[in-house]
Amino acid sequence: MTFSSTFLKALDRVTPAPTASAHCDGPCGVYDPASARIAGESVLAMTKKLIDLGDGHDLATENTRSRFIAIKEEQAELVKIELNILWNDYFKPPHLEAYPDLHTTFWNAAKQASACKTSVDLDAANELMSQIEAIHNMFWATKNRDVAWVTAS
Repeated sequence: MTFSSTFLKALDRVTPAPTASAHCDGPCGVYDPASARIAGESVLAMTKKLIDLGDGHDLATENTRSRFIAIKEEQAELVKIELNILWNDYFKPPHLEAYPDLHTTFWNAAKQASACKTSVDLDAANELMSQIEAIHNMFWATKNRDVAWVTAS
């Protein structure tokens, strides 16, 4: 044990730090489903690009395909991360009372993102976007705001 860690432990016993508490991880207003939407749009875009790429087996096509797949899988994972932040940190019991299907909606969206990772399916990617849109609508309704669903593509 180093001198500094021993000193800090002794100091903490003599003068413990006060306990801080908050109802969420960050100040109110930090949360926004837009990051999940952007990641979902990337999944959709990469799915379209993979379909358009076709079945070529030359080196350039294989390289491009592997890059598109990596991006699609990374972005689908990011959708899950961003939705979990909203689900676990933003939404509270009063929201569940207002939206009894909240847990099912998030669970289905996370499962859909996983399905998009393991396939190249345009319908699956479009369904993921629909599920993210449903979460977008729930989220903004909890803030009594009418925020339009706008996609970049």
